[in-house]
Amino acid sequence: MKAVVLAGGYATRLWPITKDRPKMFLPIGDGTVIDEIFADLEADDRISEVYVSTNERFAEDFESYLADSEFEKPQLSVEETEAEDEKFGVVGALAQLVEREGIEEDLVVVAGDNLISFDVAEFVDFFETKGTAAIAAYDVGSREKAKSYGLVELEGDRVVDFQEKPEDPKSTLVSIACYAFPADTLPDLRTYLDDGNNPDEPGWFIQWLQRRQPVHAFTFDGAWFDIGTPESYLDAVAWTLDGETRVAESATVENATLGENVHVMPGATVRDAAVHDSVVFPEVTIEEAEVRHTIIDRGTHLKGLDLSGALIGAHTKITNGE
Repeated sequence: MKAVVLAGGYATRLWPITKDRPKMFLPIGDGTVIDEIFADLEADDRISEVYVSTNERFAEDFESYLADSEFEKPQLSVEETEAEDEKFGVVGALAQLVEREGIEEDLVVVAGDNLISFDVAEFVDFFETKGTAAIAAYDVGSREKAKSYGLVELEGDRVVDFQEKPEDPKSTLVSIACYAFPADTLPDLRTYLDDGNNPDEPGWFIQWLQRRQPVHAFTFDGAWFDIGTPESYLDAVAWTLDGETRVAESATVENATLGENVHVMPGATVRDAAVHDSVVFPEVTIEEAEVRHTIIDRGTHLKGLDLSGALIGAHTKITNGE
């Protein structure tokens, strides 16, 4: 069995934080967003190879990251795009990867920006038991949120209807970006595309496939974060910290108030300030400031500010509101 980790997006909604780094490398706890997925796939002996599908723009970043990591299975498979408007779409990129790498085995596909509370091995167990294409599904608890995803209708655990991004969702059970395909369904990716279908969201392919053959859904409780916005990233950080504050040993905190869900990274300084529900990257300096629900990239210096819901790019200097 092979696996693909989707990591080809440009994360424009998180700019400037992700303008020059893949969003999968955003820090979560002691690692990054993508580390949890790599760790699960590394530990599963059924998976022989892991292809990391990324773009030309971030290929070198991934090469360096993987070279320095403890993981042995991941290898890059690069799509020939360098900007958002050049993307093939997720289904298009996946079909090209399958053909480029000559994959003829069962395939597990996971988005690298997913933070999920279950071990991917549990999903693989489910897939092997069913012997059909499989998806993971989660109850987002809000019909408004459900509009942004693929809506899943089940009979037992079999998918009987699938609607991608419905305007009027009938439930709140949605498909997350975690899929498994038997080897004999992989040629269907090319058939789907050659028929002129939507190459972008995988949900359109699942909707098409479900009408032609059985698809089953692995449902789970716990947590799932689709990290594509500042809010979802901060929510993921808060879930990981569980109300605690994490301060690196090499960070300096003097006469400061650190509220819940604050991560202060190595070399950062927080002095005469209050910080709540925020992520402070390495080598940041915050002085005489109030910071809430904010992401501050490395090497930035902030002084005399009141910030809420801000994204501050790397090596920025803002003092006294200037």
